[in-house]
Amino acid sequence: MKAFISYSHKDADALDRLHTHLAMLRREGAVEAWFDREILAGGKLDAEITAQLEGCKLFLLLVSPDFLASDYCVEREMQRALERHAAGDARVVPIIIEPCDWAASPLRQLKALPRDGKPISEWTNENNAYLDVVNEIRRILRTEDRPDTKDASAGVAAATEAGGAARRYRVKRDFDEIDRSDFRTAAFRSLRTYFEQAIAEIDSIDDLRGRFVPLTETSFSCTLVNKARDRGVAHITVHCRGTSHGFSDIFYSFSENAPDNTANGGFSIKADEYELFLAPMMFGYGREDERLTPEGAAEALWAEFLQHAGVTYD
Repeated sequence: MKAFISYSHKDADALDRLHTHLAMLRREGAVEAWFDREILAGGKLDAEITAQLEGCKLFLLLVSPDFLASDYCVEREMQRALERHAAGDARVVPIIIEPCDWAASPLRQLKALPRDGKPISEWTNENNAYLDVVNEIRRILRTEDRPDTKDASAGVAAATEAGGAARRYRVKRDFDEIDRSDFRTAAFRSLRTYFEQAIAEIDSIDDLRGRFVPLTETSFSCTLVNKARDRGVAHITVHCRGTSHGFSDIFYSFSENAPDNTANGGFSIKADEYELFLAPMMFGYGREDERLTPEGAAEALWAEFLQHAGVTYD
């Protein structure tokens, strides 16, 4: 997918860092990033930018006070990107790099990155913020690459061009064992990435220490120490089921380096007529009426893990 990066030239350092963090996606051939430095000397600036505004499918907006103060960024690039987003033939991703009044702009209608729209400059380790952005972009690319999603996007675009209201289409499908296996692997990777990033962030907070340990390709372990509380220690080990045998597709134990023959709970892969999802399981009883995305499962498990050390978060 070709991505248009819109930014204020005063934020060139942020552009360089994002470009660096996109390196793996570029090597994989998943994304091709375009920004105005790609225009060769002698090129017609406005004509080339117009061509990219109409041709790119993904718009990454580096939002800052300088971005919002730029008439060209807001009234030219952002406005056209949002028009194409509304038409269903492109996606706009606001990336908040500095505290600013972006919530008063049309961007307030969109999910902003990094997590919870927290400006990159306010993260203790900005690399964690950029990694969160890249992981979300990777998830977007994976979603857009699914055939059923492409069909739905085409339907939205056709309806809009015909003058009708944009609709969200869902396509019924059957899921085989390969689909389930791929979903299991992707879900486990989402949990692993979430915990690795969250541990790195929490390790920078006073009175808290965190450690992430990759055990194998299909398991990891985390430890959290709350130094402000006596016995404020939490452990978790997460396993991805690699064979037909196991407690569930992804299972966990609240102990350090727990073997794969013990578990306190897990997530089983379920499906309806439209999509695969995760159902949480607490051994002894199930909660199959709940359905979670991999990201939702990671967040729920992280919150439960924190509670073991006497920690919560908003």
